[in-house]
Amino acid sequence: MRRTASIALGCAVVWGVVGQVLAGPASRPADVPPCEIVSVKRIWDAAPHNAFTDLIRFQDKWYCTFRESQGHVGGDGKLRVLESVDGDKWSSAALLAEEGVDLRDPKLSITADGRLMMVAGGSIYKGKELIGRRPRVAFSKDGHQWSAPQPVLSEGEWLWRVTWHDGRAYGVSYDGTSEGKNSEWPLTLWSSKDGVQYERITALEVTGRPNETTLRFMPDGEMIALVRRESGNTHGWIGRSRKPYTKWTWHEIGHRLGGPDFIRLPDGRMWAASRSYGREARTVLAAFGPTTYEPVLTFPSGGDCSYPGLVWHDNLLWMSYYSSHEGKSSIYLARVKIGPAAATHAENE
Repeated sequence: MRRTASIALGCAVVWGVVGQVLAGPASRPADVPPCEIVSVKRIWDAAPHNAFTDLIRFQDKWYCTFRESQGHVGGDGKLRVLESVDGDKWSSAALLAEEGVDLRDPKLSITADGRLMMVAGGSIYKGKELIGRRPRVAFSKDGHQWSAPQPVLSEGEWLWRVTWHDGRAYGVSYDGTSEGKNSEWPLTLWSSKDGVQYERITALEVTGRPNETTLRFMPDGEMIALVRRESGNTHGWIGRSRKPYTKWTWHEIGHRLGGPDFIRLPDGRMWAASRSYGREARTVLAAFGPTTYEPVLTFPSGGDCSYPGLVWHDNLLWMSYYSSHEGKSSIYLARVKIGPAAATHAENE
């Protein structure tokens, strides 16, 4: 595996080197705090194609997971799990595989009983033709020994990520098997006590072939959803709902998404990361709210890229992502320093 040293990058340098999301720091919206990329490091590139990441802290260690395969689509994808004590030195902790199945888009969470959980897509191909698909879950007590990938939900569904709240796992699946020109991809909200058996909560009335969805919870129990869409204007949607999460309000953002994730910081601010679609694909960080998504920072990235995982630790935002800007699809880890809210910062000057 090739290694590179960490590189310290300020916001202005990143905009100049890898393309702009905004015109530069001066054009950042007034209510968006200053931010700075502290470091970016390539942490894995052993497979021909390394992609679709997630990141988590578990038992005082870092775990990063992603798919290894021959290419972006097809083949029998395997799920690599990396482990690190300090975020600098990484080693392989596990490799999950299922013969004849392309395991992809692994996402990590911690169950109500304290185990590490992975949810992933399980696709079956004949060459490049998709002939079957069903989600998989696996569990681990230590990040090294994992249960065999176990199918959940029904054939055709893709449970893209789960988030645990008050002892239950919540996630959104989509059925993208309909290929007619005007067909939609039904979006369904699910809940589970054990991560294996799921109860349907409601259908989410999102149009435009919605798919990859991340859910997070606010302190008062409100659920926020960030949804990728594939048809129409392809702009992402943000949804809000309160328990029992059967009634939703939706807001369309002015940006297309790819592999979206978002996080709520201890001070209440939220940040999202995703693929940006401009003249060239990039991986971006965006100031995020119940009705707002404002990209403010672009990471070294390009081509086949994005699918970040986000963790707040030691007053830094840690982000895994993948990118092919250095010649092959590889896994990267970035650290980002986020300043105080811009209005508060101005008042203290």
